Amino acid sequence: MTPKKYVQEVVREGRRVRWPKRDTFIPVFVAVLVTCIFCALILSLEDWAAGTLIQQLKNLFSGIKG
Repeated sequence: MTPKKYVQEVVREGRRVRWPKRDTFIPVFVAVLVTCIFCALILSLEDWAAGTLIQQLKNLFSGIKG
């Protein structure tokens, strides 16, 4: 399949898609965006907490001589 044929078929399929109306799209888009931001904040907080815990454990066990 040539690149030109591929692009033509993608455009053809894109025209066949039933796209949502703006009144439906905007609230759904905002909900998805807010959910993504919330999840990113939670994951960042968990990453920071895990890093802090690991650093504290390293400091604790670095004083122990074997």
